[in-house]
Amino acid sequence: MSSDDRKKIITGTVLAVIATIIWSGNFIIARGVYDKIPPVSLAFYRWMTATIILLPFAWSAFRKEFLFVKNHFWYFFWTSLTGVTLFNTCLYVAGHYTEAVNLALIGTTSSPIIATFLAAVFLKERISFLRILGMLICISGILFLLSKGSIDRLISFRFTTGDWWILSAAFCFAVYNTFVRKKPKTVSSLTFLFTTFLLGTLLLFPMYLVELNFVSVVTWNWNLSGIILYLGLGTSVISFLCWNAAIGRLGSARTAIFGNLIPLFSTLEAVWLLHEQITRVHIISGLLLLAGLILANVRLSSEP
Repeated sequence: MSSDDRKKIITGTVLAVIATIIWSGNFIIARGVYDKIPPVSLAFYRWMTATIILLPFAWSAFRKEFLFVKNHFWYFFWTSLTGVTLFNTCLYVAGHYTEAVNLALIGTTSSPIIATFLAAVFLKERISFLRILGMLICISGILFLLSKGSIDRLISFRFTTGDWWILSAAFCFAVYNTFVRKKPKTVSSLTFLFTTFLLGTLLLFPMYLVELNFVSVVTWNWNLSGIILYLGLGTSVISFLCWNAAIGRLGSARTAIFGNLIPLFSTLEAVWLLHEQITRVHIISGLLLLAGLILANVRLSSEP
């Protein structure tokens, strides 16, 4: 393996980890503000904020590449619909029904499996034995955390309404990962991000107007405004830039596996913000997740 390939792997790994650290807070917010702002409104304000933040940096490149964007309209339509409009909206709806840990657990368990399947079928990515084994170890870590180390608890587990919503979100994100891998080379990463944010926000707008007729007016304060800013700048602009760059270096299937770190980071954030305790279960599941990630990426160093 050349030094350039090694650097590519390390850079992609670091970018994916940064994205998951920031994204982990999204699950806590989804549950933490469910009684303060309705889900579609939360998604709409998040992506509108992200679009506005990105506008001055992306406008010049967007104007130059607009013709390329127009020529690939349907690609951007489906990418925006799955990665922006539907993914987080489903997540925020799920936050009304289930706890933040469940949001992270179920979403990160299913999304890599779906992404791996889609990458193999539609992108013809070769799924090595080590990658499959690493993914299975990651899943075992998630299941260990889900069951708290109890087989009886795992057997008796049942999906709720919120679980189905987060499964829908996971599917949308897996589809988004697959689309990102096929990004037109004529479109820069900045234009790609701005276009998906803008189009995704526009697609959310009709849903936002409909929701306004069924919910009470949002009571704004500094705390809620700060949350929207965090979602718009951190979990949208910064995380998506890092995640898309990681996909370009590692591939969609391998990058998706890093999503398994989200429940680990979410747990650490819960300890920090909610003063919860780390137990033996958290430590063992975290070690399984890390081991699975390392194993799943070993094969990358020996591939051509």
